[in-house]
Amino acid sequence: MPKLKTNRSVKKRMRVTKSGRIKRFKANKSHLLTRRTAKRKRHLSKSGFVAKGFEDAINKCLPYGA
Repeated sequence: MPKLKTNRSVKKRMRVTKSGRIKRFKANKSHLLTRRTAKRKRHLSKSGFVAKGFEDAINKCLPYGA
């Protein structure tokens, strides 16, 4: 059986936690930040989790975890 390739773009953006959930970074935090409120920017800087419906697709991209 050949080795499976990891999707490098997914590996750079997501991490697998010890419990197996997938942690991700939130979008809309790179530019044009002056129009966003401080509360919105603060909440965007925190990481979130991938929705349950997408977990199988992400796990296929990360065959050995990240």
